[in-house]
Amino acid sequence: MGFEGLDFYSLDEELSSDERLVRDTVRRFVEAEIVPIIAKHYQEGSFPMHLIPRFAELGLLGANIKGYGCAGLGEVAYGLIMQELERGDSGIRSFVSVHGSLCMYPIHAFGSEEQRQKWLPKMAKGEVIGCFGLTEPDFGSNPNGMITRAERTPSGGYRINGRKRWITNGNIAQIAIVWAKLDGVIRGFIVPTNTKGFTAQKIEDKFSLRASVTSELILEDVELGEDAILPNVQGMKGPLSCLTQARSGIAFGVIGAAMSCYDCALSYAKDRVQFSRPIAGYQLVQQKLVHMVTEITKAQLVALRLMRMKEKKTMSPVQVSLAKRNNVFHALEIARMARDILGGNGIMFEYPIARHMLNLETVYTYEGTHDIHTLIIGQHVTGISAFE
Repeated sequence: MGFEGLDFYSLDEELSSDERLVRDTVRRFVEAEIVPIIAKHYQEGSFPMHLIPRFAELGLLGANIKGYGCAGLGEVAYGLIMQELERGDSGIRSFVSVHGSLCMYPIHAFGSEEQRQKWLPKMAKGEVIGCFGLTEPDFGSNPNGMITRAERTPSGGYRINGRKRWITNGNIAQIAIVWAKLDGVIRGFIVPTNTKGFTAQKIEDKFSLRASVTSELILEDVELGEDAILPNVQGMKGPLSCLTQARSGIAFGVIGAAMSCYDCALSYAKDRVQFSRPIAGYQLVQQKLVHMVTEITKAQLVALRLMRMKEKKTMSPVQVSLAKRNNVFHALEIARMARDILGGNGIMFEYPIARHMLNLETVYTYEGTHDIHTLIIGQHVTGISAFE
């Protein structure tokens, strides 16, 4: 029997038949094509490039974008895709999330029609891979302080200099959405990665997200044409709106990692015998399993409500912060509890738990750290900013 997922509050009843079909299709794909190979890729520190055409075939690339060869799915369906991919591995979900929400989305939302026609159909087919260049070596939680600069050239184009770090897909991307200050104002640029002066250096020594490509981008006098700038956005609204798109998917995605850990721990606890009975029969183990069920169920409710509001265009960024903060925190907590139930076996590649646990340490940090999301919500609640 394949993976069935946890649905303690019968939330399947809240999903449309099409949403369930999308989820179940991706679930079968993950079970058949990702779960059997992902531990090996994690060990080797490699990304399974052969899956990219399959992502495209299944309509997973820019799945919630309408037109331009994209699937045009609703936000709940998109969230369920993220959930199932992250059940396989956070690195797989990161690839699809960054490509779609952080690279395709800004082209669709802020680009010209010519830019949309040029890039989005190829990106939906997986022929062009994107990455998102916002974070810098010295500016992560405070992106407004970025050092990367763009200047106009006599020919009417732009010249960019700077560095971006912790960039998912950097070494396998054909284009980068790079955010830089032009005349003191943050602007977005579409930068083909084969442009002279553009270099991507892979970050190798990672405990976490080892099946994901993470890079540092170096831009030295990168010259672009006038058609490289995203014309319809200025300031932090651009990158922050992209992050809002991605964070909502993360809030759904980490439920998949949590369910994978719970499912593994429950099965193990039923089979593992100590002191004359399966360890699932002991109170302390049951307490851990019940806590997992409780927090997964709460996370499902938060994520579903968030995406329904997103579909109605009533969702606010602070609501995304709450969902990302809560769901990642408890997914990581569940992974640690599951590792404890498995004891020494919990650190073995035979089981997915330690891999999820280490991946979630990064998800806890990226696209807004836990503490930064705390301060975003705190500012909303009190009306007082604690950032400065």
